[in-house]
Amino acid sequence: MIIVTGATGALNGATVEHLLQRIPAEQIGVSVRDPSRADHLARRGVRVRRGSYDDPAALRHSFAGAEQVLLTSSSDIAADVVGQHRRAVDAAVAAGADRILYTSTFGAGFDTPYPPLAIHAATEEYLADSGVPWTALRNGFYGDLEQLIGPWQSTGTIAKPADGPFPWVDRRDAAEAAAAILTGEVAYDGPVDLIPSPPVTLADFATAASEVTGRHIERAIVDDEMWVTEEVAAGMTEPAARFSLSMFQATRSGHFAHSDSTLTRLLGRAPRSAGELLAEQIGI
Repeated sequence: MIIVTGATGALNGATVEHLLQRIPAEQIGVSVRDPSRADHLARRGVRVRRGSYDDPAALRHSFAGAEQVLLTSSSDIAADVVGQHRRAVDAAVAAGADRILYTSTFGAGFDTPYPPLAIHAATEEYLADSGVPWTALRNGFYGDLEQLIGPWQSTGTIAKPADGPFPWVDRRDAAEAAAAILTGEVAYDGPVDLIPSPPVTLADFATAASEVTGRHIERAIVDDEMWVTEEVAAGMTEPAARFSLSMFQATRSGHFAHSDSTLTRLLGRAPRSAGELLAEQIGI
């Protein structure tokens, strides 16, 4: 049985949908904090059990019988996230899982200015010491596209701090790749980079937006401190603004500049491009 955590979220919810296209529902289980939100899966034959990274006993019960467990990274910014991940790994080990998979991120490491990368690196270290075969799905960046590039449709400008190449991936592509790895015959050991190739910059997004709309969309560089000041004036807290700034700083250090073809191979096609994502955003 394959057990998936975070199955009521956007990423692993899509992963479960792809698994249902590949294997029988009775071979899939989900571990969710609120089982009522997974009723749609239970009705299709998926095993639904309550599990929380803060409740080891419930987590072990939800992982019972697992051959593989897919752990999604915690989104609880107020929690000890690494501690939560360690409890989840321990529960998977205790349940006798043959392999543990984890939704990490491209560029995970301790030597970058972007804090989440160190959390993922610490989790990967713990997985490596678990004694169980493991796979870290190092996905490219995904999230709120509007937050990444701002109100470009009304302003005609993508006005953000200086950036560098980074791999923006659609969650649907990341989910499809995860399902392919979980059900494939090839075992992926350790970190696996799941990124579009080549990486993009915000200038590339501006070019794509210009092509999609037929308008000239400009990429404007905003000074770091000026950008923080503007974001705080718009209602963001300063710590949150500086956290976001650290992502731009990490990209321009060249940390995310290299390419990898694994995602394309797993999908059997090119991942969705910046232009395709922008066309979807504006309803074209």
